[in-house]
Formats: sequence, C-alpha cells, structure tokens
Amino acid sequence: MAGHRQSKKRRHITWAVTGAAVVAGAGIAAQTSMAATTWPAQKTFTGRAFDTCTAPSLSAMKAWHTGFYGAAAVYVGGKNRGCAQPNLTASWVKSVSSLGWKLIPIYVGAQPPCQSGSSPEKLTSSTAASLGAKDAVDAVAKASALGMKAGSPIYLDMEAYDITDKACNDAVLTYVRAFDKGLRAKTYRSGYYGFSSSSAKAVATAKDRTDLPGNLWYALWDKQNTTTADWPWGAGQYTPHSRAHQYMVNSKETHGGVTLTVDRDAWDAPVAVTG
Repeated sequence: MAGHRQSKKRRHITWAVTGAAVVAGAGIAAQTSMAATTWPAQKTFTGRAFDTCTAPSLSAMKAWHTGFYGAAAVYVGGKNRGCAQPNLTASWVKSVSSLGWKLIPIYVGAQPPCQSGSSPEKLTSSTAASLGAKDAVDAVAKASALGMKAGSPIYLDMEAYDITDKACNDAVLTYVRAFDKGLRAKTYRSGYYGFSSSSAKAVATAKDRTDLPGNLWYALWDKQNTTTADWPWGAGQYTPHSRAHQYMVNSKETHGGVTLTVDRDAWDAPVAVTG
C-alpha cells in the first residue's frame, strides 16, 4: 500500500510465488455465520476507492469529492500502522460521511514471523492465537471510537511473506482466524488485505475455511480497475460483494485543486457503517 507500513522492497518479496488451488467460496454468508447473532445489513460500495497513509484533511476530502472516487480507506489502528493520523477522529468520520464518502477501516496487526525486516509487532506460532484475539478487541475498540458501528468491516493488513514456509504460514492463519473470530463476536465483519502472490493467496487457497475472512482485498498492481477480470482464484469465491482489488500504487493525482499520492482500488465489498 504505497509503503504505508512497510518498505516497498519488502512488499515485493513474494511476488514471484505462483500457483493456486481452487477451493470453496466465501462471501456474505461466511461473514455472518455466528449462530444466534442478529447482523446489521451489509453496507456495500461498488466503485473506485483510494487508500493513503495519513487520512487527508477534511478540506482535502471536500476537494476530492468530485465523483472519481467514492470511498477512502483509513488506518484505524494496529502497532504496525505506519503513519500518524492527526485528522482521523470521530468528528472527521462524521463530516466526511455526511459529504457522501464511504470509509474502509484497515487495521495493521501483527506481521508474520518469517517476514524479512523488523516490525513493532510480529506473531509467532505460540502467540498467534492470543495476539489475534487481543488485536481484534483493539481493532473493534478503535473503529467504534471513530463512529464505525457494528456491522462494519475491519480489514486486517497482512504484508507479503513466504507462504511456502509451512510453520510461518500456519502461524499466520492461526492469527487471522483468531482475529476474525474476535471481530465476529462483536458483530463486525471480517476483511483481509494481502498480496495475490502471497498473503492473500494463503487465505484464498487455504483448505480449512474455518473463521477465515469473509471479504478479500487483493493487491495485484496490474492497473486494471476490476474485481473480476483478473481475479486469481475460483469464480465462486468471495461473492457476492466481497472483493476489492488494489490495482495501482503511488499514484500522484490532483482533484479539486488538491494533490495527493494514493493507491487506487476497485471496490465491490462492505464499507463502514457510520452516522
């Protein structure tokens, strides 16, 4: 995500990994599978979204509300979040929502033990389950404090890693399952950001689908504004309205006289419930 948390070098580590197995689909049903829970209706946005490291100012969001983008992803928390968020407050969320913006909450949680470089928080096989549960509680608290209500998704950010390292991959999936289970217990939808060649692939191709994310946001920088034409896995996976595609990064753009550097996303998935 334009180097928002990790170096660009690290984000390219596992791009060369290829190959996938087709497995059972996931989607809205998987997001709302907690028994005896009444789920708020999903708030879906379909169109073009952007993400950038620091949430833009309210004046910038007003200027950018030209119709080109309809949604913006914001980093609500996590020890690996890469930027300060002076603008991201409950008041900001309320104001930009009233303008018509849809918001996409991202949480930058613990990163894989086999990922190169250092991160403030890394999981291990022994801490994966407890960290996932703990981070889920924190993610819900952070989103709720911003006015993102129950029924909202929270997208867990997992950067690139070597998914052929079985012990590492198993630990990551343990963490993801614990995180997602924690979200659903609080009636928040589970989402996941990762790379089509590594971290997203690990989730999309896992044979055991228990407690895996109901929404998948895949990074594939092919400059195609689509969630279908370049979808790397089975056609029935993550449908309906459960896919997002980060298709371009570090795009310097000017809208309404204001210039920002953003990543572009094709979106057909849930967004935050606000207001």
